[in-house]
Amino acid sequence: MRLDGAALMRRLPPVRGALEPMRPLADLTWLRVGGPAEVFFQPADAEDLAAFLAETPADVPVTVLGVGSNVIVRDGGLPGVTIRLGRGFNRVERVGETGLRAGAAVLDAQLAKAAATYGIAGFSFLRGVPGSVGGALRMNAGCYGAYVADVFVSACAVDRSGAAWRLTREDMGFGYRHVSAPADLIFTEAEFAGTPGDPAALIAEMDALMRRRAESQPVRERTAGSTFRNPAGRSSTAAPDHPQEMNAWALIERAGCRGMALGGARISPMHANFLINTGGATATDLENLGEVVRNKVFLTTGVQLEWEVARIGIHPDA
Repeated sequence: MRLDGAALMRRLPPVRGALEPMRPLADLTWLRVGGPAEVFFQPADAEDLAAFLAETPADVPVTVLGVGSNVIVRDGGLPGVTIRLGRGFNRVERVGETGLRAGAAVLDAQLAKAAATYGIAGFSFLRGVPGSVGGALRMNAGCYGAYVADVFVSACAVDRSGAAWRLTREDMGFGYRHVSAPADLIFTEAEFAGTPGDPAALIAEMDALMRRRAESQPVRERTAGSTFRNPAGRSSTAAPDHPQEMNAWALIERAGCRGMALGGARISPMHANFLINTGGATATDLENLGEVVRNKVFLTTGVQLEWEVARIGIHPDA
């Protein structure tokens, strides 16, 4: 499949934000790999986004990239329109004594820091979650036993037709690393609620979390976070039906894949559930290495690992 950004641009409506054909995406992803977006769109605000979606032909694919933290963009690029929310979705404000409202482009770490500044507990776990609020909502992001669902109140979103949505906890359908909200929804902002806390204690809690993370994860490498979902996830208010009895990293180690390399891609010697771009990897290297690991784990343990990192776009062999 050949991308033609100029031809697609002629089919798209005018916007107040920015439209760019054939925009390279590798520099926008944490793994620094992948091909271009056929058309790249940064809406000015939620109204601009809704109007664009309402007037864009239904046969044009739409992909939301976020900050590129948990994704492999394939080397053939992304067909259709790739949307990245920016400045118009990057605000955090306090709501009452223990609430926060955040735009979907707000970094998870930024939200955690804002909560600590306001003396609102319950958000420290987000300091160690790569990505933005929109992505965290889409996958019920979490770490160390805490999840977005634990602090979620409501969210605003726009669907593929441009219609506005407001979602409650029941609408989201939170599960382990998953929500059941419609897949075409683009989250624009959300409200959260924590509990009263001491700012100094919350900052210390986040600092301790980051030290713990640095001791066990390759935080200075080019990665996309955890590569595969744990076959079972620890029970919590966010995922009570998913007891954590197995870890992906342990299964990968049992299969002998720690440190395995393919081209410029490597399984981290520090943490076996992290794929690393050592400097010269292609998206194909990374995806193929992940598939080799999945096959070896299945042959060794009988467990079929599921990708947590999204793989999007056109494979060069397609």
